[in-house]
Amino acid sequence: MAPPEDPLRTHTHAHAHTHGEGGVLATKPAGRRVLIVLTLVLAPLALATVVGMAVLWPERAGHPASGTASALPARELTHPEATVLTVSPYECPAINQRPGPTGPPRTVTCANVEARLETGREKGELVTVDVAAESYRAGLQAGDRIRLVRVFNHLAGPPTYGFFDHARQTPIGVLAIAFAVVVVAVARLRGLAALLGLGLAFLVLIKFMLPALLAGESPLLVGLVGSSAIMFVVLYLAHGFSARTTTALAGTLFGLLATAGLGTWAVNAVHLTGLADGDGVTLTALNGRVDLPGLVLCGIIVAGLGVLNDVTITQSSAVWELHELSPNRSARELFSSAMRIGRDHIASTVYTITFAYAGAALPILLLVDTYGRPLLDVVGSEGVAEEVVRTLVGSIGLVLAIPLTTAIAVLVVRSAAARERDQPSPSEDPA
Repeated sequence: MAPPEDPLRTHTHAHAHTHGEGGVLATKPAGRRVLIVLTLVLAPLALATVVGMAVLWPERAGHPASGTASALPARELTHPEATVLTVSPYECPAINQRPGPTGPPRTVTCANVEARLETGREKGELVTVDVAAESYRAGLQAGDRIRLVRVFNHLAGPPTYGFFDHARQTPIGVLAIAFAVVVVAVARLRGLAALLGLGLAFLVLIKFMLPALLAGESPLLVGLVGSSAIMFVVLYLAHGFSARTTTALAGTLFGLLATAGLGTWAVNAVHLTGLADGDGVTLTALNGRVDLPGLVLCGIIVAGLGVLNDVTITQSSAVWELHELSPNRSARELFSSAMRIGRDHIASTVYTITFAYAGAALPILLLVDTYGRPLLDVVGSEGVAEEVVRTLVGSIGLVLAIPLTTAIAVLVVRSAAARERDQPSPSEDPA
């Protein structure tokens, strides 16, 4: 007489049979049919991404990576670092101030800074530079590490130096190392894979997207191709080759297309020029090939990558977990349960996106509030309108990707489960 079967062991075995990163469902014949359909959709997109990168790659023959003209040989700009030795404040006229009818113009506190060069050709020499009032007010004292701008023109004499910015490489490097250590310590191999994917994403951004934009390529195409390449690499590297990841990738690419399409309309309808700050003006002066309105669109596409990836992979995983907890749920019930999770995720993510952009635009909002302008006028100004459009377009693409990702995941899971029920168990005697 056979001993009674341990129900706990049976449950553990059954759970192990369906659990896993991507699940055994991904390898079932039933799941394969749906995955084949997904592959037929994603394979052309992957091929289009590779072809697009090859066509848009800025360093191919006859297509220079830089859109600028040849550098002037008589003039050289470098940014050496220096250590502040002394700070000598003095009163200077405020910007755009004219003498009034009753008194002299308003003054502010500027500073003369003596610093020792730590890098560059004149390393070790002492230089004196003038610091504007806003930089001095932000905080500057002896011992600070700063970056200078060195201008050399052999037709006009020795090089001259000016204050450029604070040197921040060391604290930023410490924070980056701390971030990597925490991620690997908590997420282990998965965290290490995510960091590697992040590094590859920055490689695509620096080696492909930025040079292509400077070379005058279409910002829309560069944004779509570069973002797709990043998602193909990051998702599979961080989450593995599985049905879950493939489902999330399909939803992510759909969200990217929706964001790009809506963003194209929004940038044209709102007449965003990319000249909201001085950076756009400077970029136009240095490189006439760059399409500034298109650059705004490309920024909208890239800005939504991280959040879009987060919600699609989470939604895909939620469907798998819900199915494993209750395998007998119908497709409708599974979709409804997963969408309840998705709705909560939508609400929290929309808040996240909105406050992130509000934080980035805080100086603009403070300046507008100082002027006392009406709210509608504020939203209509390009500096704020660009952030509003970026938030709304990114949120719409995000929201649309969630139900599609959920539907695809439910289709894969239920198809695999149905096929598994139809197949006879290996322990059954066909006779």
